[in-house]
Amino acid sequence: MLRLRHFLEQSMQDGIFIGGGGEGYGEKQHLTLKYANRHGLIAGATGTGKTVTLQILAEGFSKAGVPVFLSDVKGDLSGLAAAGSESFKLHEAFTSRAQKIGFDDYTYESFPVTFWDLFGQDGHPVRTTVTEMGPLLISRLMGLSEAQEGVLNIAFRVADEEGMALYDLKDLQAMLVWVGQNAADLTLRYGNVSTSSIGTIQRRLLVLENEGGQKLFGEPALDLSDIMRTDPDGRGRINILASDRLMSSPRLYATFLLWLLSELFEELPEVGDPDKPKLVFFFDEAHLLFDDTPKALIDKVEQVARLIRSKGVGVFFVTQNPADVPEDVLGQLGNRIQHALRAFTARDKKQLRLAAETYRENPRFDTESAIREVGVGEAVTSMLQKKGVPGIVERTLIRPPSSQLGPITGAQRKSVIDTSPIAGKYEALKDRQSAYEILRERAQKAAAEAEAAEKREEEATVAEREYRAGRRYSGTRVGRSTSRPSRQSGGFGQALANVVVKELTGTTGRRIVRGLLGGLFKGR
Repeated sequence: MLRLRHFLEQSMQDGIFIGGGGEGYGEKQHLTLKYANRHGLIAGATGTGKTVTLQILAEGFSKAGVPVFLSDVKGDLSGLAAAGSESFKLHEAFTSRAQKIGFDDYTYESFPVTFWDLFGQDGHPVRTTVTEMGPLLISRLMGLSEAQEGVLNIAFRVADEEGMALYDLKDLQAMLVWVGQNAADLTLRYGNVSTSSIGTIQRRLLVLENEGGQKLFGEPALDLSDIMRTDPDGRGRINILASDRLMSSPRLYATFLLWLLSELFEELPEVGDPDKPKLVFFFDEAHLLFDDTPKALIDKVEQVARLIRSKGVGVFFVTQNPADVPEDVLGQLGNRIQHALRAFTARDKKQLRLAAETYRENPRFDTESAIREVGVGEAVTSMLQKKGVPGIVERTLIRPPSSQLGPITGAQRKSVIDTSPIAGKYEALKDRQSAYEILRERAQKAAAEAEAAEKREEEATVAEREYRAGRRYSGTRVGRSTSRPSRQSGGFGQALANVVVKELTGTTGRRIVRGLLGGLFKGR
């Protein structure tokens, strides 16, 4: 415990040790905790060491008492939950490198980890509600057009006015059916509500459901405090999102992480410039966030990146090439670790040159050449220094990790999940009354009213027939009444019931109502 306290105090003073020294290399490189909320970039071609760099940063933040959230795209980062071992094949190489760069207190150790999984298989289930994600991000998730996004906004607006909560996909699907059935009234109030747009949205929802998107929406929703925990020994917990399966739905992956980042921005209080971040967020495969993204959404990402640091959150984008990140967002990333970039084509060479130009020059070497030449486990680095000034670019040997390099076993993962401080909190799915249940009750009420109206009409027909039969020999002609029972129209919130009663009464009313509305909610 004393050793850990000493390390925490030293970390607060010097920051997180990244690597450094050795012949041909610059001074030791530290990521100053005070400037960690100025964001950062980890870039480099596949196989150049980005995952190890992410791992050692997560270790450093955890030791400094800073919680971390990261996604595990390949499954390797689960090794943070286990200590490294002398039996590991790279043990001698790691020990040699630690000595070479002056990493004097290099030891093997595990770190406190919380596993999360949108599918609920390799970690605790992680969910949000349809309402919390909002129409903008859901539209982006489904790739909707501007007109379709407008219809979705109307559905959200009406649900809010009618007091119908949207928790999961079946709530949104039922709400869209209601909007379609009341399109004429809604068009007068909010603008054109096209049934073709509603049909497209429903089809996209079906595709999203088939991709596993229904797992994302529901309750209990994620409590942000659960990803900002620290252990009793003072270390920050490392939250790992299992993303190997999730990557088969890249739009779902990117939208979820963007939602989480937006939630942190919206919910956390202002803290100014703290001595260390309250949370560090690593956005791996960052190019997925910006591919085919509308400008309005990119502007939102830029706004979040610019302002979220005042909430005490540091964001690190991890990608293959700095060009994957829009220039306005890239300009917000002060701490940079650039692994090797390959330049075989004219376009590659141009991107390499542009990447080199973003660094503060070092007279000892050419930055562009260094980015092209550094080997695996090496990088070109620039960390923010006093007053947030970018440091001179340096060639750096990245320090070895203290935790296990590579994934842990399934049994080890299960043990970590079962002993987690939030074990059992999110596993059981809740289904409170929401839009689906409210609309189902209205549909059932409408069916009952249609059945009652049919019964009254049948009784009136029988009574009229009996009356005619009783007066057959009296010589009195009996006229058929053309009047029908008046029906009062309800408020805007009862429009579904009124439409059903108005259009589906008659001798086949009950059958049609049960077939149409019963089929909508069948199997839910």
